Amino acid sequence: MNFSSRQSLTITLNSQESDERDFLMQRIELVIFDCDGVLVDSERVTNRVFAEMLNELGLSVTLDDMFARFVGHSMTQCRELIADMLGHSPPANFLEDYRTRTRAALEVDLLATPGVEEALDRIRLPYCVASSGDHEKMRTTLGITGLWPRFKGRLFSVTEVPRGKPFPDVFLFAASRLGINPSACAVVEDTPVGVKAGVAAGMRVFGYAALTPAHRLLDAGAQVTFNHMRELPALLHGEPAA
Repeated sequence: MNFSSRQSLTITLNSQESDERDFLMQRIELVIFDCDGVLVDSERVTNRVFAEMLNELGLSVTLDDMFARFVGHSMTQCRELIADMLGHSPPANFLEDYRTRTRAALEVDLLATPGVEEALDRIRLPYCVASSGDHEKMRTTLGITGLWPRFKGRLFSVTEVPRGKPFPDVFLFAASRLGINPSACAVVEDTPVGVKAGVAAGMRVFGYAALTPAHRLLDAGAQVTFNHMRELPALLHGEPAA
């Protein structure tokens, strides 16, 4: 049901605030998780490697720069950003080298996001993953952390849709494949780019603010932010926080 339909049925809800309250009160039927930074604590690991590689190309970037400019984007989008910064395309073997080096770093340093397994145990709703990473990366990170069995067969990547985040394509694709109306979906994201994609899909967005300041997620359109995964189940179920 879209907003115009709801307005025709509930004529007293004629303000933006009322529409937002009505939207938030709808029943959630599917939780769509981003992967990196939400399910697995990979962003610091992969972006440390990424920053090292960019510095080797002559670009002076810090880990903070990586979070500000690259996190949340697909690798195709990242390659375009690198080309803009360099004035030419990165080396042909850049992506292959990045995958090799990040896999080695992840195998040593990667952990599941603190509290995520407990949260998944408490969530009484169907859930899936919709990521800017490709399937190989998701299999790697979810496999290393032991989360793979929880999501096997319910992983969706921007490589399967025309456009990456902040466009809504991957979230709409996930909802369509699982037969759920977008308005009944909740997205869990940790970047402004991902939040914007969830909002554009017409879904409720829960912003995980462990690494990204909450105000940036709210400014991007998140309806709710939280700092620890143990808070998420109560938020999704509309229950008092534990």
